[in-house]
Amino acid sequence: MRIVISEFISLDGVVQAPGGPEEDTDGGFAHGGWTHPFFDPEVVGGAFDDALSKAEALLFGRRTWQTMAGAWPERAGDPFADKMNAIAKYVVSDTLGDDELTWENTTRISGDEAVARIRELRETEGGDLVVMGSPTLVRTLLQEGLVDELRLMVMPVLLGGGKTIFPDGGKLNTLELVSTVISSAGVHVCTYRPVTEA
Repeated sequence: MRIVISEFISLDGVVQAPGGPEEDTDGGFAHGGWTHPFFDPEVVGGAFDDALSKAEALLFGRRTWQTMAGAWPERAGDPFADKMNAIAKYVVSDTLGDDELTWENTTRISGDEAVARIRELRETEGGDLVVMGSPTLVRTLLQEGLVDELRLMVMPVLLGGGKTIFPDGGKLNTLELVSTVISSAGVHVCTYRPVTEA
């Protein structure tokens, strides 16, 4: 399985609370929902449709999973929502109990086993394992070299601080730009893959 990261991201690298004001206010973040003025169904929505169409499963950190689990089940009847609800899901968490895994087809991975378990998933046959949001988890995956594709929806906005997906350990990672599409609102949908050394 390929691990594909799909993120809304600001020009200054922030991924925090793209969906709404109460989504994640950690650190006093006050710009929740910042993606809304730039979202269009064709380019940005199309990027998510494309990612989901190739996905075998979804992988989340706890907070993102809880946000998604609180939103998607009630949207049943929409084809995208139906796929989100039916697809296999993994959530990395040490705090969620099995009785809290109410979003159908969800399996919990404990934090101390996460890297090893995700390596196992990556080595199995199948479609993509898509990660949305989940900045702490994405940082770990990038640090561990477990990302096969990075799909960034770069919004033309500066947020002045907030959570990011990028590790800060000083390690150089060279990526290849595979494709880019620009929406009428100025969103760049950029797909990157790690450069494999010959």
